[in-house]
Amino acid sequence: MEFWLTFNNGQEKLRLPVPPSEFEISQGNINTVVNINDIGEINLIGKGKLATITISSFFPAQEYDFCDYTGFPKPYECVAMIEKWRNSGRPIRFIITETLINLACAIENFSYGEKDGSGDVYFTLELKEYRFVNVQQAALEQKGYSMPATKREITKTIPNTYIVKKNDTLWMIAKKLTGKGENWTIIAKKNNIKDPKKIYPGMKLVI
Repeated sequence: MEFWLTFNNGQEKLRLPVPPSEFEISQGNINTVVNINDIGEINLIGKGKLATITISSFFPAQEYDFCDYTGFPKPYECVAMIEKWRNSGRPIRFIITETLINLACAIENFSYGEKDGSGDVYFTLELKEYRFVNVQQAALEQKGYSMPATKREITKTIPNTYIVKKNDTLWMIAKKLTGKGENWTIIAKKNNIKDPKKIYPGMKLVI
C-alpha cells in the first residue's frame, strides 16, 4: 500500500517514505429533518458531503530499514513541496493504492515539527475533498440534460433555440449543442416532435 500526493495532473509527486500507521476517511450526506403536522419528523436525504481525511506520519532524515523506498527527498524538501501546493490555491490529488481512495483534495491544515533531535520531521495533514464545478454543466443539468465525462473545461454557451439546417438530424443537433447525441429525445419532447425524421431546414427548435 502506497500513499501518494500529486499536483498539477501528476507533474509533481510525493510518495510518503513512511506510510501512516492508520487512516480514516469520513463521508456522509447533507440530510434535512423536516417537521410535518400530524406526521412528525421526516428525514430528507440530500447530496453527499465532502469527504475528509487526516493522516499523520514523519519525513525521515535518513534511510531507515522500515522506509517504503530509498532516494526520497529530505524532510524539509517534502515540507516545502506541500507548503507550495497549499499556497497555490489549487487542489492536490491524494491516492492510497490497493484502496478506493483517489481524491482531488484541498489542503485544510498542515502542521509539522521535530521531536527527538533526529532530524525527522513529524507532520499531520488534514485534507478535504475538492469538487470541480463546471458552470455550463450545472446549467445543462438544470434543463434536464446529461453531460459527457470530460477533463477539459467547457466554455461554449448553449443557445436557447436552434434553426434546423439541411441534412441535420436531431441526434446531430443534440451532439453538436450538448455534447451527447442521446439528448435528442429531450429536444424532441420539448418541441412535441413524435417522429425525429420529420424536421426540416428553417425549423426553429427550443433547446
